[in-house]
Amino acid sequence: VELRPEQHTVTVRRLEDGSTYALHYDKLILSPGARPVRPNLPGEDDPRVFTLRTVEDTLRIRAYLDEHPVRRAVVVGGGFIGLEMAENLHELGVHVTVVEMANQVMAPLDYSMAAIVHQQLIGKQVGLMLEDGVSRFEETSRGVTVHLKSGKQIPADMVLLSIGVRPETRLAKEAGLTIGALGGIAVNEYMQTSNPDIYALGDAVEVRHLVTGKPALIPLAGPANKQGRIVADNIVSGNKETYDGTMGTSIAKVFDLTVATAGANAKLLKREGIAYQSSYTHGASHAGYYPGAVPLSIKILFAPEDGRLLGAQVVGFGGVDKRIEMLAQVIQRKGTVYDLTELEH
Repeated sequence: VELRPEQHTVTVRRLEDGSTYALHYDKLILSPGARPVRPNLPGEDDPRVFTLRTVEDTLRIRAYLDEHPVRRAVVVGGGFIGLEMAENLHELGVHVTVVEMANQVMAPLDYSMAAIVHQQLIGKQVGLMLEDGVSRFEETSRGVTVHLKSGKQIPADMVLLSIGVRPETRLAKEAGLTIGALGGIAVNEYMQTSNPDIYALGDAVEVRHLVTGKPALIPLAGPANKQGRIVADNIVSGNKETYDGTMGTSIAKVFDLTVATAGANAKLLKREGIAYQSSYTHGASHAGYYPGAVPLSIKILFAPEDGRLLGAQVVGFGGVDKRIEMLAQVIQRKGTVYDLTELEH
């Protein structure tokens, strides 16, 4: 519940009786993750409005579904967790409506690639309300009504809030550790905070984006795992291992589709003033002479002056993971589109 860097202690609260005690450390690792964003809307504390972060949250949602006749659900937010929840609820026979303030789901994708995901969702009879936000929740005799900023109303038996996460920085702030410009804990290349005896990692920290070189918040499990290994090595052996940065390689399943991204998308490159060109390839998941090939769409973004690969997005029904792994490696090694032509698959 509290860090005391000067005394090299943490204050720990016992859950059974609420009493506290001090625990001494030589080195401390902060890995508190990120917390779901709650928009503080009227009616948000309704017991039918859920967020999802922990296993306990999952069990609570599942128990509610088992104990109540849920026919209609609203998912607020079209990111990874929101769409995975939409799929799970749909497979339980629940009619799902996804509400997203942006003009697309899956923010790491550019609109042109997200449109394929929109088509998939609509084909599965998932309601899609884009460029609209929630203004309040109203308890009714039949459930909860979700009021949108456009004036539309959606009746629901349950709501899942999935509008993103924020770094969990309370302990770090109260201990006087430096917080970065984006709101995450600031760390150096060794994953040390502003206090040399305290390391931090995972969703709570700001990292360097491998493509832009700027600070970024990239809450993904893969980078957090690597950072944990680096911190362990540095605590045992002294600061020898460095973390170069993150480019956000991620993959998700949306019903029958697989969606994957690596590096920077067009929105990020435009925001940072980085020149780029795009290329689209619509092909098949494997050689056409072998049966069973399925459609696959690839978008790459690259620097016009030297062809350096800056980002990649793949959406399709099979073989997506193979492509993104290959493209991510080229981005990480600062390779070019010319390198892509020479890869032996």
